[in-house]
Amino acid sequence: MKDLTGKVALVTGGTKGIGKSIALKLAERGADVAVNYFRSRNAADATIDELKALGSNPHAIRVNVGNHEKLPKIFAEIKEKYGHLDILVSNAALGLFTPALEMTNKAWHLSMNTNAEAFLHSVKMANELMPNGSKIVALSSLGTSRYIGGYAAIGASKAAIETLTKYFAVELADKHINVNTVSGGFIDTDALKVFPNYQQMVDEVRRRTPFGRIGRAEEVADVVVFLCTEKAQWITGQVLVVDGGYSLA
Repeated sequence: MKDLTGKVALVTGGTKGIGKSIALKLAERGADVAVNYFRSRNAADATIDELKALGSNPHAIRVNVGNHEKLPKIFAEIKEKYGHLDILVSNAALGLFTPALEMTNKAWHLSMNTNAEAFLHSVKMANELMPNGSKIVALSSLGTSRYIGGYAAIGASKAAIETLTKYFAVELADKHINVNTVSGGFIDTDALKVFPNYQQMVDEVRRRTPFGRIGRAEEVADVVVFLCTEKAQWITGQVLVVDGGYSLA
């Protein structure tokens, strides 16, 4: 299905994990995909090659989205290369693991700058390039609504994203721009492996999830891409949980 042919998409943090899965699935549907990254040029080059193999006209943009002075570079390059932007997927995220009572200013600001504030500023700049009927999707996690040890700063920043989603959905409705968030639960990515109790978490997730396993990046990506299509035009301001039923237990 090439229902996104002619569309231009931006995926922040789009060269690894869930972000890369989203970028590839958007390309499979016909979109030209720009991927933002910060650390690994090799990962970016590999992703660009895969996107080209799918017929996309891709572009990689190296910017730390937590450095808000550099954010305009992303949208300037998109404007120069494509002229417009139809889809924004705000996926890039960063944070330090710390209990709430031990949180430092550094841990708080790192999560807020890279996650919540980057989403805020990205939507404002993307809006200037977006025609009517465009799509915006952010990524969140279960740490916004339940306790995850050491996740206080990241969870708070993701909760801010979920709240901003509702406000953006109303304020961009006059342009028929859909704004939603996908909360991915526990997904088997390298990002999850940095948790100090990774294996314990995986075992617990398998035990509590009705399907008896941990989620895969492509399963979250499928939902994100669905929200970027016309089939989802009557969904806006929502947080869709993709966790295999983990949060039901």
